[in-house]
Amino acid sequence: MTDRIKGTTKLLGLIGNPVTHSKSPQMHNKSFEVLGLDYVYLAFEVEDGHIKEALDAMKTLNAAGGNITMPHKTKIMEYLDDISPDAEIIGSVNTIKIDENKRVTGYNTDGKGFIQALYENNVDFKGKKIVMAGAGGAAKSIATQLAYDGAGEIVILNRTFSSAQAIADNINKHIPTCKARPEAMNEERIVEEMQDAAVLLNTTSLGMETTIDQAIISSPAQLPKGIFVADIIYQPEQTKLLKMAEEAHVRHMNGLMMLIWQGAIAFNIWTGKDMPVDLIKKEIFGK
Repeated sequence: MTDRIKGTTKLLGLIGNPVTHSKSPQMHNKSFEVLGLDYVYLAFEVEDGHIKEALDAMKTLNAAGGNITMPHKTKIMEYLDDISPDAEIIGSVNTIKIDENKRVTGYNTDGKGFIQALYENNVDFKGKKIVMAGAGGAAKSIATQLAYDGAGEIVILNRTFSSAQAIADNINKHIPTCKARPEAMNEERIVEEMQDAAVLLNTTSLGMETTIDQAIISSPAQLPKGIFVADIIYQPEQTKLLKMAEEAHVRHMNGLMMLIWQGAIAFNIWTGKDMPVDLIKKEIFGK
């Protein structure tokens, strides 16, 4: 990488805390190298409460933009000059672009990454019902983007009902073409709701390494034929939910391509070029 860094090289970076685990630097720098683009991407660990100073520093250094992760995705919105319409509705930003006049525009590519992963799997969700377990930050981004891009109905199930209700209320207020409905999360309700759904989506932590033997349902027999099962977890590669989907012979995906596509969309915002997604999938993630 050092051979290609010059005085003209533009800076991009990830701002958050923690960031040492992130694959974004490898993903973007490999793409810059392959495409011959004069950028470099670094990770900056910035503690909560210091996002304004970090953004000011990026502008001072004539950076081209970057990614924003926890805990700054909401707070940074106070300091932006422009925000994309979908990010405004979502209420958080994960990508910024800084123009030549140092105006900063915020975007949210999390939900768009999930949408692109659905398209890649030929999943038709427009006008259809989506059942989503979980109501955290990722769930809010994905649910709002699904509604924005044409989903007909979204049922959001969560143990803390008020969190699901907040997402549903926000969608119903801003995107009237989609009906969003909160429900208290329990297995019986999930099974009932997904019988006429096009997509079942897990955004909870169930299935991660600390809860590897858990899932939002208990049997592959509960999955209706024709449903598409998605889990935003990608480590482990196959959660218990996805193992059940495979056993039930229904189509499914983990969160890897959402991760890659949200980065690819940000890459295009900064450079106007398409990330070499197939190469990144192989060389960075070994898939």
